[in-house]
Amino acid sequence: VQLQASGGGLVQAGGSLRLSCAASGSTFNFNAIGWYRQAPGKQRVLVASIIRGSSTKYADSVKGRFTISRDNAKNTVYLQMNSLKPEDTAVYYCAARYGSSWATAPHEYDYWGQGTLVTVSS
Repeated sequence: VQLQASGGGLVQAGGSLRLSCAASGSTFNFNAIGWYRQAPGKQRVLVASIIRGSSTKYADSVKGRFTISRDNAKNTVYLQMNSLKPEDTAVYYCAARYGSSWATAPHEYDYWGQGTLVTVSS
């Protein structure tokens, strides 16, 4: 199984980006997909997750601005990021797990994408 994250880039504050996480190598039968981000010198933190059935959770810092969604037909999960702020600057990673419960710790996820850099300028 491979996860390929894409869609990062440079954007001005207030702008938008959509990240994609495409799964290949197996059927897209993960129960949960999460988007993490890691800023320089900081720990990797979960910003959004989605469980089979489309239940979602968000970190307080991105609520109302980010939306996670999945397209099972395309084996892809998206993270729509609006009203971006300089503090959203980080490398964003998608991760997948077979467990069906909510999980926040990185070690609870089974597969990881390679990361895509998001830079928000002020």
